[in-house]
Amino acid sequence: MATGKSCSRWFASLAALLMVVSLSGCFDKEGDQRKAFIDFLQNTAMRSGERLPTLTTDQKKQFGPLVSDYAILYGFSQQVSQAMDDGMKPVVDSVNSIRVPQDYLTQRDALRQANGSLNVLGQQVQNAKMQADSARSTLKQPDDLKTVYDQVYQKVVTAPANAMAPLIPAAQTLTQQLVQVGDFIQQQNDQVSFTSGGIQFPTSQQASQYNSLIGPLASQHQAFMQAYGSAQKALQ
Repeated sequence: MATGKSCSRWFASLAALLMVVSLSGCFDKEGDQRKAFIDFLQNTAMRSGERLPTLTTDQKKQFGPLVSDYAILYGFSQQVSQAMDDGMKPVVDSVNSIRVPQDYLTQRDALRQANGSLNVLGQQVQNAKMQADSARSTLKQPDDLKTVYDQVYQKVVTAPANAMAPLIPAAQTLTQQLVQVGDFIQQQNDQVSFTSGGIQFPTSQQASQYNSLIGPLASQHQAFMQAYGSAQKALQ
């Protein structure tokens, strides 16, 4: 027959056993979440040519609290992609629309507006980078996760931000020059004639001024397209 004292010891032992099982289950769950998140980062976020996807409901359940770690990467990616669409795409569209001298006139207002938005684009990228860096600095990650996460952060945040640095001034330089060419043509009023995809001026002085304005465009356009290509590649 069991005494009250022995029953107390039995319940204490059972409680301790249940606590160990409970704690073990907690640690296993945390490890499973970390493993699932690491696999996701390696097999999805690190793939070249693919933008970060939105997490599914199942993935959010699998990753648990690590969803907030992913939100840092995803938030930056979304902000910069949207900023590029709003601030840089109009520049590219207007530049690509210039095929003959008359296009300097038709595109100059759009280019002037696009040029004005480039400062905003630069500020948006800087702010997004600062927010991401600040959020990342608060993370407490085990070494196995931190190693992979740092690689993804370099690809998703650091590399695109660095690629944007030369792109914005290159775009500003090119758009400013294109606007100057359009303004010059506009100032000549009806003295200018457009024929066979070319342009004619009544005086050699006007023609010389025009040639000096379009002279830098080839190198400026090349610099812009190279920077734009690098930024596009970094954002993929």
